[in-house]
Amino acid sequence: MLRRFTGKLLITFCILITLANVSHAQQQTQPASASASTVAPLSPTYPRVAGYVGILHPIVTFSDEGTTTNFDSYYVVGLPTGINIWKSPKIGFSAEFVPLVRAEKGTSKMANFLFHPGILVTLAPGLTFAGRAAFETAGRYGFTPVLNKIVKKNKNSGYFVAVPVPFRFGNGHPASVTIGFQFGITF
Repeated sequence: MLRRFTGKLLITFCILITLANVSHAQQQTQPASASASTVAPLSPTYPRVAGYVGILHPIVTFSDEGTTTNFDSYYVVGLPTGINIWKSPKIGFSAEFVPLVRAEKGTSKMANFLFHPGILVTLAPGLTFAGRAAFETAGRYGFTPVLNKIVKKNKNSGYFVAVPVPFRFGNGHPASVTIGFQFGITF
């Protein structure tokens, strides 16, 4: 079952990257509306540090134990907070910290804490791939590929959406893969 899902996951990633490249190409072909008196903005210097906060919703998890969905008999939400250190416009390092809260049967608790370091690679303006290692206090470990898209850029911040796909192993459970949805603000 996990092998069939991996093929669908790769197709989904290819579609997302293609859509981002089409969007980037459309932005480049639009005529510039700047007047001659407009001063070009200064380009950022590197290394550059940026922070972010967000909300993470795991949507569905696949493993040999079966398929489980969030929002069904329980609700899990993560609150990722991270620091990105960009070495250049194309590559950087990220350290992310994610407390996960689980609500079930009328009670809630912090169920897990995730340390999520990784590398950042710019695929197109506003589109970033994050390849993260994963270490959970629940005893699981693994890796998480993430596609991240800036959907609105302001002068000192930006709003983003992301699709994390955690692969987890260990702690007496079969290997699993989850599809999640994340949104937040970077500054």
